[in-house]
Formats: sequence, structure tokens, C-alpha cells
Amino acid sequence: MQPATAAGPEEIDGDNRRFAAAVAAVTSAFGDPTRREIFLYVRSRPGATVTEVAGRFSLHPNVARHHLDRLAAGGYLQVAAGQAGPKEAGPGRPERGAGRPAKRYLPVGDDPTIELLTRRDDLLVRLLQEALALLGPETAEEMAAKVGEDYGRSLASRMAPGEGQRSVRAAMHAIAETLTAHGFAAHAEDQGSATAVVAEQCPFGDAALTHPVLCAVDRGMVKGLLAGLCKDTPAGSMPVVLSSRARGDDTCAALA
Repeated sequence: MQPATAAGPEEIDGDNRRFAAAVAAVTSAFGDPTRREIFLYVRSRPGATVTEVAGRFSLHPNVARHHLDRLAAGGYLQVAAGQAGPKEAGPGRPERGAGRPAKRYLPVGDDPTIELLTRRDDLLVRLLQEALALLGPETAEEMAAKVGEDYGRSLASRMAPGEGQRSVRAAMHAIAETLTAHGFAAHAEDQGSATAVVAEQCPFGDAALTHPVLCAVDRGMVKGLLAGLCKDTPAGSMPVVLSSRARGDDTCAALA
């Protein structure tokens, strides 16, 4: 009896690719058992801070912050600035004294796993396809890019309100994690002075092959996330170059 071998990319059909993307998204957010417990803790205690989570799970504050920010990047938690008060305790930081407002984490939605696995609705996809055909390619692409950019800014506001400036490279790595949590199975690649976010899966499925204009949503999301995470850098100085398999390129990637 021959041992089973993993299927190569050419053997995975569209439905399985979409399923794999959904699994990757859920795994990115909830694959770590501590992170799952942290999510359940925050869901039962909305408004929890890094200090509270670190104390509850006996974690270093930086580790607790990493788990919370990963959940926020996936859209499972939202971040709100709390009242100014004592600085968060940690190595080299006093427990007393005025500090910047502590971030508070709150759950988003009731059941993110079920919501993610059922996010793609065939009827809505068909409606979108018809609407894109009526709009024409130029107007449709402008609309898709704007929708993506607005959504990207919204995601960035949940991830890091009030935080300091991030470099474009650091932001692109955070964006790769965020896109993975939204079904893109993405990773970041540093290429000289630029960084590319490469997506292995497309949550739009076959609709993107029929209407490549949907790829403008990806570019818009990256631009919106960059603008939100790199607040001190003018948006015009961060051009995003998009490549798309649906448009004949070798990869689906955004370079900034």
C-alpha cells in the first residue's frame, strides 16, 4: 500500500482552494491554544487590557499584546483607547505614574469562525458580477479600489488606534497577517528597499477570474491599511503596485 502524498497546487480545484484559504484564516487567528483562550477571555470581559490579559495567563505583556494584536488584525477583536492612567507594568517600566491611555480590546461579532467560513455568498457574488458588467471597467475599478481602501483604513483603525509611526516594511508584514486572516493566505517578502505581500489564495474565488477588476479591491485594501498604519507618511508617497494572476501575472501580490 503506497503512502498518501500531499496534493500539489495544480491538483487543488477552486472549491478546495477557497476552503484552504478559510482554514488558513482561522488557523492564523486561533491556531495557538493560548490565543484561543485569550479570545474567549476578552469575549467574556469586553474592554480587557494587555496588563489584565498578561496577568490572567501569566504572560509577559509583550506576548499578551502580540496575541491580542493578531486577533485584532483578523477582525476578531477591535481596539479602543481607554482612560489615561498608570503605565502598564513590565521590565524597565514602573507600575505607577501617568502614562498614555491603555488600549482596551473588545470582541467583534458573535461567532467569527462560522462567519468566516460562510463569508462567500454565491447570490451576492452573482449580483456583484452583474453590477460590475453594467458599470464598465473604468468605473468598476475605481469603485473597487475605493471600497478596498476604505475597508483597509477601517481594519487599520481597529488594529492600532493612537499608536506611533510604523515603517512601511513593518506595516506590510502586519498587512500580510491581516490579509491571511481574511482568506488570502498571504505572506510578506522583502525585496530590496520594497516589500511585497503575496497572496496564495483569493477569497473572491472564480469571480476574480471572470472580473479581474475585483483585484483592485486587494490594492485598495493594502493602500488603506498602509495609510492607517503609517499615519505620518503621506499616502501619495506610498504607491502600491499590484500584480494579479487573473490579469496574466505570475503572482497575486502588492508591492510597496
